[in-house]
Amino acid sequence: MQIKSAEFVISNSDAAKCPNTMIPEYAFIGRSNVGKSSLINMLTSRKNLAKTSGRPGKTQLINHFLINKNWHLVDLPGYGYARVSKKDKKYFQKFITDYFEQRRQLISAFVLVDCRHDPQPIDVDFMEYLGEREIPFSIIFTKADKLKPNALERNIEHYKKTLLEGAWFEFPNYFVSSSSKNMGQEEILNYIGEINANLEH
Repeated sequence: MQIKSAEFVISNSDAAKCPNTMIPEYAFIGRSNVGKSSLINMLTSRKNLAKTSGRPGKTQLINHFLINKNWHLVDLPGYGYARVSKKDKKYFQKFITDYFEQRRQLISAFVLVDCRHDPQPIDVDFMEYLGEREIPFSIIFTKADKLKPNALERNIEHYKKTLLEGAWFEFPNYFVSSSSKNMGQEEILNYIGEINANLEH
């Protein structure tokens, strides 16, 4: 799929105020500083569509972008950022869960994890939350350019082992990406494009 247009639609902190259309949505979420804004900019080939920041926790709203006039890319707040107060963190978590539990337009989520790190409990817990609610999702391993191929493969295998030892019968669909190398762009967009094509039939 080629991105011909990408435009900002709305930001808010209330799932009930998200666009009242039946346009399919794909939500991107992960721990703060996982490279989510850079990934979104890479996918859309726009340098500043999503605001990148050296300060983790910058995205604290539900951001809707209309892609190719026919689907929404949703940029969700990062979870688990230490500098956000416990009160705020609970608030962010509430509107994140409201979004996932209320949006009929949501087709699939993409959970971003930094491929350099061991499986983090907060990521695994969030995936289990999605699984329990039968919300389709894929994993995107970010920052793949930071590891040599053998180390990358080893870390992904560690992730598979961790999830399969837990609540999972099979490992979720996944992609490997690098925003600086445009790695994963074609695969992720084609995946979304195929789903959208099936929705139209």
